[in-house]
Amino acid sequence: MSRALITGGAGFVGAHLAARLVREGLAVDLVDDFSRAAPDAELASLRASGRVHVLQRDLRERGALDDLPEPYDYVVHLAAIVGVQRVIRRPLAVLTDSVAMLENVVALAARQPALERLVFLSTSEVYAGTLASFTLPLPTPESTPLTVSSLTEPRSAYMLSKIYGEAICHHAGVPFTIVRPHNLYGPRMGLAHVIPELLQRVHDAPPGTPLAVASIDHRRTFCYVDDAVEMIWRAASSPAGRGETLNVGAAEPEILVGELARLIAATVGKDLEIVPLPPTPGSPPRRCPDMTRTRAVTGYEPQVELRSGLERTYAWYRAHVFTRG
Repeated sequence: MSRALITGGAGFVGAHLAARLVREGLAVDLVDDFSRAAPDAELASLRASGRVHVLQRDLRERGALDDLPEPYDYVVHLAAIVGVQRVIRRPLAVLTDSVAMLENVVALAARQPALERLVFLSTSEVYAGTLASFTLPLPTPESTPLTVSSLTEPRSAYMLSKIYGEAICHHAGVPFTIVRPHNLYGPRMGLAHVIPELLQRVHDAPPGTPLAVASIDHRRTFCYVDDAVEMIWRAASSPAGRGETLNVGAAEPEILVGELARLIAATVGKDLEIVPLPPTPGSPPRRCPDMTRTRAVTGYEPQVELRSGLERTYAWYRAHVFTRG
């Protein structure tokens, strides 16, 4: 039986990916320190399948993965310090902890006798420096030259950690696939992201009250987690994905953040006045991935439309978060 290891596996993407791999017939070990994720019903359901084991580890500690039940066919590294406010508060930890975690993962990958793929979850933020200093093509292809932002800006720490992580993958001497996610959303992603944050605020707002929204003229595309997971798995399991760097997301439709807020209000069933706030510092006016290369490697197009994805996401948060405090 093929076996996979997912770091950060109890989190948003990790649990969805684990469920996908179980359907593919793999055994899966999820590694997490549970600093953010919780051992909830979704994880219990995965463990009940008999194919998923959950292991608590602090990946910052040297040798944290030395006692795992190898060998693995796939090693997927999702663990990271995420969320703009966390990054701004802890830029040094973002840099040093990210390197320590990836060193442990690469060491594990390097000792696998028949590793199919190391998958590294990077970020669309790697394009931020190019956008700030030069002309960024939109939609943005993976071949876009990367430029480093100002090293004095705390927010740049996350982007720098991911660029460095991509470089490590290229030089680690193991088969790899790098994926750069763009605005993924869905159940279990926490509240420190635009869609769940707006869902919570609209859910809690009395009807007819104003809803203040920043960056309403900024444009984004959004990708439901199930579609993202399918792209990641297809890229990891395809020979064509070996050594590739791939955007994971949706090229269309682009939507204004203000329109997103109105769509979320309609999803929740509230009639709210959208009040514009100034743009969020560091937020790019437009972010849209070129998905040409990913389509060629995976043969997959996103299936979940934004309205349907918002309905699914709201249903989960309403049942598991908003009505339970």
